[in-house]
Amino acid sequence: MNKKNVTYLFLFVALATLLTSCAPEGYESHESGFFAGIWHGLIIVFSIIGKIFGADIGIYAEHNTGFTYWLGFIIGIGGLGGGGSAARR
Repeated sequence: MNKKNVTYLFLFVALATLLTSCAPEGYESHESGFFAGIWHGLIIVFSIIGKIFGADIGIYAEHNTGFTYWLGFIIGIGGLGGGGSAARR
């Protein structure tokens, strides 16, 4: 591998580590709302990768506000694929 590929690999691993550190874990003292749902939806790929490697992280926040959290979660997951622009093609 050349130096450019090694740099990209390092940046990807660093970004994945930073994003999985924001994944929900265990019981939180505050309820996660709409915007936390969007964030957890956006980082779900990194949460799943962390789960595969045995990290004790959650896919979603267990202590959430209910419908508004799940609405944000679904919107965040949809944002990964480009939303409606990907379906338009």
